[in-house]
This record gives sequence, structure tokens and C-alpha cells, in this order.
Amino acid sequence: MVPNEELQYLGIIQLLLHFGWKFIGFITMDNEGGEHFLRTLEALFSQNGICSAFSEIIPKHIALISTQEMLDLYLNNLPSFMTSRANVVIIYGETTSIAWLIGILWIRMLTSETSAEYEEMRSVGKVWILTAQTEVTLSIFTKAFDMHMLHGALAFTIHSKKVVGFQEFIQTIHPSAAEGNGFIKDFWEQVFDCSFQKSRDQTELMESCTGNERLDSALAPIFEMSMTGHSYSIYNAVHALVHAFQTMYKLRSNTRGMEVVDRMSPHAVETWKLHTFFQRISFNNSAGDEIIFNEHGELVAGFDISNLVTFPNNSYIRDKVGRLDPRFPHGAILTINEERIQWHKVFIQLPPFSLCNDKCHRGYSKKKKEGEKFCCYDCEPCSEGKIANEEDTDRCVSCPEDQYSNKGRVHCIPKVLAFLSFEEPLGLSLACLAFFLSQVTVLMLGIFIKQRDTPIVKANNKTLTYILLISLLLCFLCALLFIGKPSKVNCLLRQTAFGIIFSIAVSSVLAKTITVIMVFMASKPGNIFRTSMGKRLAHSIMSFCSLIQIGICVVWLSTAPPFPDLDMHSVFGKIILVCNEGSFIMFYCVLGYMGFLAMVSFTVAFLARRLPDSFNEAKFITFSMLVFCSVWLSFIPTYLSSSGKYTVAVEIFSILASSAGLLGCIFFPKCYIIVMRPDLNKKAQLNRRRIE
Repeated sequence: MVPNEELQYLGIIQLLLHFGWKFIGFITMDNEGGEHFLRTLEALFSQNGICSAFSEIIPKHIALISTQEMLDLYLNNLPSFMTSRANVVIIYGETTSIAWLIGILWIRMLTSETSAEYEEMRSVGKVWILTAQTEVTLSIFTKAFDMHMLHGALAFTIHSKKVVGFQEFIQTIHPSAAEGNGFIKDFWEQVFDCSFQKSRDQTELMESCTGNERLDSALAPIFEMSMTGHSYSIYNAVHALVHAFQTMYKLRSNTRGMEVVDRMSPHAVETWKLHTFFQRISFNNSAGDEIIFNEHGELVAGFDISNLVTFPNNSYIRDKVGRLDPRFPHGAILTINEERIQWHKVFIQLPPFSLCNDKCHRGYSKKKKEGEKFCCYDCEPCSEGKIANEEDTDRCVSCPEDQYSNKGRVHCIPKVLAFLSFEEPLGLSLACLAFFLSQVTVLMLGIFIKQRDTPIVKANNKTLTYILLISLLLCFLCALLFIGKPSKVNCLLRQTAFGIIFSIAVSSVLAKTITVIMVFMASKPGNIFRTSMGKRLAHSIMSFCSLIQIGICVVWLSTAPPFPDLDMHSVFGKIILVCNEGSFIMFYCVLGYMGFLAMVSFTVAFLARRLPDSFNEAKFITFSMLVFCSVWLSFIPTYLSSSGKYTVAVEIFSILASSAGLLGCIFFPKCYIIVMRPDLNKKAQLNRRRIE
């Protein structure tokens, strides 16, 4: 006739989750029921992210120990709930559970040395959750003890409703109308603290019962005028039994005739035969509730959630603030009206919280504390690119790739598109530098063309000189392809144009070095090399070396060409528009081949540096290739360690610096002689220096 206890477990979990209570204490009896209660609830706790702070076990025979032993137990053992951070305590048990709880606090209040300690013991500062088993225990012990500590408690009670005529029936109860019923007189004496017949041992302080006392004047903890859940269950049980008898009577009278009716009186029917009839009955009682049993013979009913509100005169009322109803398709549903709940005045935050630690603010996530319960944790800020826009979140959430987290790690903000543009100072500076160096190259080319018939121009193959100057001019202009918004066209042209043009320039330097050697060897008597043969060899070397680089670039473009791409992660808060190289292997092949040509040119020039000065520019080539190799060796680690648009800036600077090194080291000394010392730019002067 009472709901299944498993339903109460489910209701407790739903109640805790409704208010967000995750750190809970227990007070249970030291018996099998208490062990089963703890074992069942702790398993449900772990499934729902709740953990137990403590389990206070009440000794089995606490009601039988002496007064002195009880005082020693209360005074020398501070309960866990007095020191725990858990603000919610579940009480499971019977009479002795509440007796132990109220008794220990009552004694400690009486032994308090200061008024502050007294109030602390009186308020306790806990939300008590009482199970349905503890409902009837309040009436026995609250007559002398302080009820204030239970103010705001939430109690699971067996569902009940106001039954018509019950109040009037209570008013008819009187000791004089209960002759032979000793229970009524004993009950009357306990409620009104009086006696119908004085004995020798009775003190004069005990008043005599007049029989005119009214039950509605008794305090609620002593006697409740409304029908409690247990009384309501008995009321329904009697009616269910009557309906079961009626069903059985009708069934048998229709099948066997009236002669067997006498054998169907309640005294003649075996009780186990009624069980099958309980599953067949369904009726509405006088309170309007439908009484129905399930296939297991259990009453399909729920629990009421009551809020205990105490008063200064040590009385209380139980206000129904919620309901646990099992009659839903997807399981029992807890409904609760928070506005009607009166919490204890000691709580500042309403509803009270019961957590192992304060909730993590937005922008922080939980971090488990080693060696403690799983619901005890630290709060650590979200890392860059992640947010937590809710309190007490288990983990931070990553922002979408095109967004980044704000400073507080609460919101995601759209990233800004960025690239090395002509408008910003870095891009403008590099563009101006490239334009300036290209103008210097044009000026030198003009000087060499104008002075093309002079000995210093003709000395080392003027055709290679023109090719080298034009390739250097294109190298400077090629740097401009790296500035501006990446597109499909300039991504295809950037690296391939840079690789081919630079290879032509370095091949020209290698060819000029070989020209120096060929000219020197042709000047020796009887040597088979002639100047024209040396020129053809130099041109062939320059063309062959350039064609190899062109072939690498063609393979690159045909297999995995560069394309515009978005770099989401290199720079915080920005999306960098870049040219994806397509194949980094081919990109490094282009760079590696250029490095190979540079090393060969440097080696050949270094070996030819001591040839006669009149024919020799190998010293200048050696120094220029040393500058070239130094720039590009420094480029590799700098390129790999930079990010975003600065990667492009590093490559542009390397192009300009290495090209400027070739231009300055090889052509600036010659331009100086042509412009500033024309007296040295004569064949006779060169022959004189050779003789010397």
C-alpha cells in the first residue's frame, strides 16, 4: 500500500539534480536497511555526478544505552555534518535517527559557553532531506527538544489528500467514548501531558486529565489534525480490501450459486486468495484519487515533497511543495514549486548550494584534485582558442577555426583576414626597397650598355654580364609578387619565377667564373682553348643549368602546384591568407638546386681567385657567392620559425639581400672604375697591370 522504495531513490536523485546539489552527507542506521540505502544511493550518485561527503552511522542500540553514556557519546564525538562543507544531509532511518540528530544538537546547545555557539548549534546550517521512513518519528521527541534546526527541511512523504469527514471524525475522539480501549487513554495522557489516575510515584506537577481537552489545540509535532500519508495508506487499504471482497463475491456468486455465499465471509477466506483480486480492482476514493495496483501487486502511487516550517512555539507545519509521480510513460517525474519553499534563515544564497567547492566561473573548466572525491576540483582557465561560456563546465570548448577566444575565454570572436599588403609599413618598405634596387640595376645595365666597347666590359663576356644584370633586375621585381593578396595566378608565379630567375642568375655567375678560367687558359702559348670556344662553353653551362631548374618547376606545377590557402592557427586572432606550396618536397628541391649551383659557383670562384688581375673578377664572384650562401643558409631556420605574413617577409628579404649581394660585389667595383676612374678602363692600362 506504499510506493516502492526504488521510486524514492529516484526522487532523491532528481531532487538533488534539480537544485544542483553535488556534495551530500548521509545519516543512517547501523542495520541492513541503512547499508542497502547507502549502497543503492552511492551507486546512483556516481552515475549522476554526485558524491558523498560523509556517512554518519547511528549505533544500533543507541536507544538502550544509559543517560551518562549518551551524554558522553554526544559530547565527545563531533558529528561529521558539523564540520563538513556539505550543506545537504539525507536522513534515513526510523525513530532513533531523528532522536539521535535532535538529541546531539540539543545537548550541545545546552553545553554551549556563548550565545554565538548556542545559535550556531541551533541553526546548524544544513538542508535536511528526510525519507518517508522518518515521517512519523517527529511526534515523539519534539515536545522537549528545539525544532528550529529542522526548519526548511524537505521530506519525502507518502502521498495523501484531504479526506472528507476526517476532521469531524477526529473531533469525536474522546477518552470517555473509548471504554476498554487503553490506547486512547495512553495517547491522551502523552499528548496533553496529564493523567487520568494519579499513582504514588506520580509527582504533583502532573495535572489530571479532564477529558475536555481538544485535539486541535495540540501542537503539530505532537498531533496533526490532517491525515498523514501512513493514515491515508491505511484508509486506502481498507477500501481496497472491501473492493477485493466485492470482486471475489460477484465472481463466485455468478459461477457457483448462492449456496456458497456463507463460506465467503472474511473469516472463511484465506488471505492469499485475495492477492489475485487486488490486480483486478481499480476505484476512486472519496478524496478523488485513483487507486490502482500494478502487475506486482504494488500500489501505483508517488510521494509528496513537504517543506517543514517551524515556529517559535516549537510547532511546525508541513507544506506540500512538490510531487513525485510515477505515472509517466518515460519514468517518474519530480515537480517542485521553489517559490513556496521556506529555507533556513542561515542561508544567504537561495536556493542553498551544496558543493565541494565553489563553481568554476565562465572561462574556467574543472580540474580534478588528486586524492579527493571526483566532485572536488580546482578551476583552471581555458587555454588559448577555447572558451567556457557556462559556469562549472567539465571542459573548455574549442572555437571554430575561423574564430578565436576573447581575453576572458567566454566568447568566440571572428578572426581578421591578414596578409602582407602594400598598405602596411612592412609591405610598403619591402616594395620600396625592391623598387630602389631594381632602379639601381637598370642604371648599372645602362652604364654597361653605354660602355660596351670598353675593355672592362668586354673582359669577362659582356653577354653574360647583360644576362646577369637582367636576371638580377627580374629578381628584384619578382619580390613584388610576394606582396599583396594571394591569388591563384601569383601563387603559381611566386616560387617558380623566383626559382627560375635566380637559377639563371647563379648559372650566369658560374658561367662568368668559368669564362675567367677559359680566358686565362687561352692566353697561354700553345693552349687549344680560344676565347670564342670559351664563350660557347660558358653559354652552354648557363643554359643547361637553367633548364634543369625549369624542368623541376614544370614537374612541380604539373603534379602539386601552389594555391591560395588560409592559415588559421599560426597567428592568434587572425586568418593569414597564404600561398600553399602544394608540395614542400618540390619547393625544397627548387631551393636545394639553387643552393647546389651557389656552392659550385663559390668553389670554382674560390679556386680561380689567384689568376692575374687583368682578366680576373673571380675574387668579386667569390665574395658575392659567400654573401649569397650566407643569406640563404640563414633563411632556412628563420623561415621555419616565423609564422603568418612574416614568413613571406623573410623570403622577400632573402631575395632582395642575396640579389643585392651579387649586384654590389660583382658590378659595383666595375661601375666605380667606369664612372669615377675612366683612366683605368683602357687596354694599355690593363696590359701594363698584366705585365707587372
